[in-house]
Amino acid sequence: MIQHPAVIALGGAALTTAAMTLYAGAYGLRIHRRWDLTSGSEQQLVLERKTYLISVIMAYTLAFQILALFLFIQTTDSIHNLFTGAMCAAGSLAANGYGYPLLLLKIGNCVIAGTWLISNHLDSKGYDYPLIKPKYLLLALIALLFTAEAVLQTLYFTGLQADVITSCCGSLFGGARESITGDIATLPPKLMIAVFTSAFLLYLASGVYSLVQSRGWLVFAALSLGLFLVAGVALISFISLYFYELPTHHCPFCILQKEYGHVGYILYGCLLGGVICGTGCGVAELSRGHASLGEIIPAVQKRAAIAAMLMNCGFAAIAVTRILTTSFRL
Repeated sequence: MIQHPAVIALGGAALTTAAMTLYAGAYGLRIHRRWDLTSGSEQQLVLERKTYLISVIMAYTLAFQILALFLFIQTTDSIHNLFTGAMCAAGSLAANGYGYPLLLLKIGNCVIAGTWLISNHLDSKGYDYPLIKPKYLLLALIALLFTAEAVLQTLYFTGLQADVITSCCGSLFGGARESITGDIATLPPKLMIAVFTSAFLLYLASGVYSLVQSRGWLVFAALSLGLFLVAGVALISFISLYFYELPTHHCPFCILQKEYGHVGYILYGCLLGGVICGTGCGVAELSRGHASLGEIIPAVQKRAAIAAMLMNCGFAAIAVTRILTTSFRL
């Protein structure tokens, strides 16, 4: 299985990303300990040159990490026909014990990567680089997480066996299965519609309040993360049913396929972008104590909040449009 072209590309990218973040993280710890902008020493000049280089490299590396998530999902979906019983990426990920933990780690890493990019943007706007120490301390954590991801991904792909009989998405996301996914699939649709609608309206209200009053950003960031989780559950519980027009098909991966216009990539892209921009508003709020960012943070927060709400509204619009236009009814 390791000889599959997409798998080789993902493996090479993961190892390269891990190596670059480990190098950057190691140097980041050195910057965290020895940075002193008031010093004119040779060591400080070297650190300043290094931080410019590392910031540029990591900006591209972390942006690629976000794109790699969707490449990973597409790859696992494209190789599902190699496993007996698999119908989509759900079966490929279940082919061994590393698949789903790897997917969750990749999603978490993307959110953290997006948070670092926002922190890096804010830091570059301040004349005294006010976030450079916490930014590089976070980068050290990212380096460890990306290394863990590369190891887990290697274990997943090298552990795939074509003769393994795996589970189909109907079994993994069916109500008869005693698991978290099975419990989500059996949640009452009317209840989940009410929960999702309430969470979405509360999120929008918080966003509008923060934009108008220029406060409440930590609450908005928390609600952004909460909506991300609720939307994921809602997608499995009832939204997917309207795309499949089947009352028992709860798979969150089949909507990535051609039969459904690859709409899943748009839905997941909206959710991921929404949570990154939304939590970024909270990160910016935590940086408000620095004088050099006093006039910069409000503008960044407003742009991030508008982007987050537009993406989450895009997710909701696609879901509602499908619910209203299909003849299927629960």
